[in-house]
Amino acid sequence: MSLYKMTEDELIELVSKGLKSPLTREMLFSDEIQINHLKRIDRVFEKGLSYYVNPSEPIKSEGLSIFFRKSNFDTVLNLGTRKIVNHFEELKISLSSLAKLSDMKIGRKLPVYSINDNPADVAEKMRSLLNPQFKKNKKTFLIELINTFANQNIFVFEFVETWNKKEKANIDGMFLSPNVIVLKRQQKAFRREIFTLIHEFGHYLLNKEEVEEVNYYNLSSETEKWCNSFAFEFLADRFSSQLKQLSHATYINDYHHGIIKSISEQTHLSRLALYTHLLINKLISWVDYKKVENELEQEWIESYEREERIKEENKFKGMKMSGSTPKPIKSPLFISTLQSAFYDGVISEYDFCKKLNIKPERLNSYL
Repeated sequence: MSLYKMTEDELIELVSKGLKSPLTREMLFSDEIQINHLKRIDRVFEKGLSYYVNPSEPIKSEGLSIFFRKSNFDTVLNLGTRKIVNHFEELKISLSSLAKLSDMKIGRKLPVYSINDNPADVAEKMRSLLNPQFKKNKKTFLIELINTFANQNIFVFEFVETWNKKEKANIDGMFLSPNVIVLKRQQKAFRREIFTLIHEFGHYLLNKEEVEEVNYYNLSSETEKWCNSFAFEFLADRFSSQLKQLSHATYINDYHHGIIKSISEQTHLSRLALYTHLLINKLISWVDYKKVENELEQEWIESYEREERIKEENKFKGMKMSGSTPKPIKSPLFISTLQSAFYDGVISEYDFCKKLNIKPERLNSYL
């Protein structure tokens, strides 16, 4: 409860869902508790029943969770988000322990910057160092970025949420000190996921933790503005100077639609992100920006409806619809840490497969 900053009343409300008569404080917080009530509590925290009967006191340490290290976040975090954060905090601690036991060096390689450093200059330095090669296929580009960060001892994880999950996480990503970035899988919006990855990489470079819903037009703090600018400049690359040279976007020059579309196709920045950049740099008025934003949104809606109609038509024709839950991209650093621990006898075959979420028959393909 302390970890999730949850009150007794909030817990009572959560465990009483679906019951005709809500549970009482006495039922949950007395010296004895019924097993069915304890099971309801575990549906909230998902720790396993053995956790609650452990006689040792839970440790409250800043090193255990970002919730103890930070008092405020730029996004109001729902319960689904807090569970995901807790999962990756535990994974981070586990991997750190495995690396130490197998004598694997995963210390920081890149310098720490400050918000006083120019984000465009830092982006240029990082591009020169990391040398990301543009790929038209967005998922391929994302995978290569994750691999590149692995070479710098930065873990990148994805979490995937199914359509029927009751409470979805209300974040796009997070940076957990010292070297973990977590992304929400954006199966139909890889551009957004790529931007989030670079934004969280900005947090890593500043060494400032955050769990958040990333917005390009985010003015909530100086840190967020820095990370947004850094991500934009990193992805815009050589087109950044071209954008700065544009004249004011109006109906007279058709709001530079042709140029913006061309740049979007040669980077992994959406047209809306590019127009937002123009707005921030006062190269388009707020009124014209909202007009363009509405046009782009309508275009997206029409595209989505067209896809849905095609699906319905194919279904009506009796065509089989293929589809499965996307699998998270696995960082090479994650795999190599587990491999090292396995070879040194620190973890078993069962633990290796469990952490990678693979079947035992696929073990050899990861060794």
